[in-house]
Amino acid sequence: MWRGAVGRLLRGSVAGSPRAASGSAAAQLRRRLESELEDIRGAGTWKSERIIASRQGPHLHLEGGGAGILNFCANNYLGLSSHPEVIRASVEALEKFGAGLSSVRFICGTQSIHKDLEEKIARFHQREDAILYASCFDANAGIFEALLTPEDAVLSDELNHASIIDGIRLCKANKYRYKHMDMQDLEAKLQDAQKHRLRLVATDGAFSMDGDIAPLREICQLAQKYDALVFIDECHATGFLGPNGRGTDELLGVMDKVAIINSTLGKALGGAAGGYTTGPKPLIDLLRQRSRPYLFSNSLPPAVVGCASKALDLLMESNAIAQSMAAKTQRFRSKMTAAGFTISGKDHPICPVMLGDARLAAVMAEDMLNRG
Repeated sequence: MWRGAVGRLLRGSVAGSPRAASGSAAAQLRRRLESELEDIRGAGTWKSERIIASRQGPHLHLEGGGAGILNFCANNYLGLSSHPEVIRASVEALEKFGAGLSSVRFICGTQSIHKDLEEKIARFHQREDAILYASCFDANAGIFEALLTPEDAVLSDELNHASIIDGIRLCKANKYRYKHMDMQDLEAKLQDAQKHRLRLVATDGAFSMDGDIAPLREICQLAQKYDALVFIDECHATGFLGPNGRGTDELLGVMDKVAIINSTLGKALGGAAGGYTTGPKPLIDLLRQRSRPYLFSNSLPPAVVGCASKALDLLMESNAIAQSMAAKTQRFRSKMTAAGFTISGKDHPICPVMLGDARLAAVMAEDMLNRG
């Protein structure tokens, strides 16, 4: 009887059993993944991660002995990620408030520094209130689903950031996509969307791939004409565009016409992590009740909050830091153009050097790294 039971157990582990099927599925998955990875390598678009063994900054040390590398590819626009006052504020917040909250905000994860930072963000953008997220990707994932219903419509620039696109996919609103910065197409879509209750135009303020800036004046004029609201993602604008670094809406003089702003703490504002939404207080209150990435993600770590808070202090004390970007941007763009390169975008510190071929770009990046 015992031998029979063992026999049945052993027979159950051969081909055709659930365990064997699982092994076969795992092998099939591995083959498929390896094939996809090989396709990426073959296309010349493989993304290699260079391991930094120093602070973020214009000059880096790489792991393995790479020293004195000149860094042109970070979003550390203002250099605040290694600013001594920002670092000191982070250490002080860590020592006073601990490493983290081990919780989401509404259970036991809100500290005084979170509320202080939200108030400071709202004041910086001259809005009523603000809400913090773990990232701006989360902020974009959380706003459209909470705000828009099947009765509403959202109109999105075709080159919006992936996080905006994913956030819009999550909501049940009627979706319109207009051609990149094409105001005639946006107007046609707004006319078609008049049958819906609420219309929200969503655009990046500054587009991170091409370094071009949305025509916000024209967008806001169309929104006013067709009774729509304007939402902008300011990740690549906050801190350095506009006279005081408040972003694209300040740069183009439409701060009073943009309803909602999403942005990041992980680029110009300290460079650590975190994102936020700022706008009308009832909207922020609604997000605290219904925004899933906010409700189900841990609170921002105190050290991150300390970094961002000090970065905002520095920007609000003087506009000298924000203004420092304009001259540097103009110098790089003009000298690269004079050297014969094609630089995409206009007047933005994202200066894409257009080589016209992905494989060539990857090879040139490696060659540049070898040259420091």
